[in-house]
Amino acid sequence: MNYEMITYGLLAALAIAVLYAGITDFRHRKITNRLTGAIALGAPVFWWVSGLSLWPGVAIQVALAMGWFVFGVFLFKVRQMGGGDIKLFTALALWLDPQLFMMVTLLTMIVNGAATLIVWRKVRRARREGIKMDARSTPYGVSAALVLLVMFAIRYGDAAHAAFSASGPIFA
Repeated sequence: MNYEMITYGLLAALAIAVLYAGITDFRHRKITNRLTGAIALGAPVFWWVSGLSLWPGVAIQVALAMGWFVFGVFLFKVRQMGGGDIKLFTALALWLDPQLFMMVTLLTMIVNGAATLIVWRKVRRARREGIKMDARSTPYGVSAALVLLVMFAIRYGDAAHAAFSASGPIFA
């Protein structure tokens, strides 16, 4: 069995799930528990297929997720992140190695900060023109989806292409 192909297939499924989270976060300002739960429950399958050792590999992933969750609760309390965003990032911490997770988190916060500045500017301009407009927060799910897709393309794009090309036709 080609575990490498399955690993990249699972990463593609994760990317699709995070993209869906970004879309629902943008449209409804909500990331469902069902979606974040499915992402979290997929992590052990990914660990097994990718050959991650129980110690220290899985232990590091679980510790990273727990640490992020504690930090996320703080962000929620100071009204800097929503609950769905925290659950999404906690689930992502189970999948991504610590370096990639920290890079995705940092870049997501930078992208979201830039998006917030753009929204604030539009709101200020509209208010100056006498148009009543609510200042809505920018959803982290959208930024997370964008950043994760770019990071996956950079990190896994060539290797995934090689794995699928070397295996021949999938449905032969």
